[in-house]
Amino acid sequence: MSEIKFTKDETDQIVAKVKAYFNDELGHEIGGFEAEFLIDFFAKEIGPQFYNRGLSDAQRLFAEKSDELGYLIDELEKPTL
Repeated sequence: MSEIKFTKDETDQIVAKVKAYFNDELGHEIGGFEAEFLIDFFAKEIGPQFYNRGLSDAQRLFAEKSDELGYLIDELEKPTL
């Protein structure tokens, strides 16, 4: 897996959310630098677990839909002599 990177716009949006969370929920103000540092930490240390969960969920969904498609194809079979 490659390193998780965000665009400048994405980073700005995430920083704003982290700063708001710290202020609203914890009553503590943090600066943009601190918020970016925290985001980088989570992306590096926890991001792979979310990424892997997403892959696992996608694989499970693909298998379910593949099974459904198999049943639909079976229903299209014509009777033979």
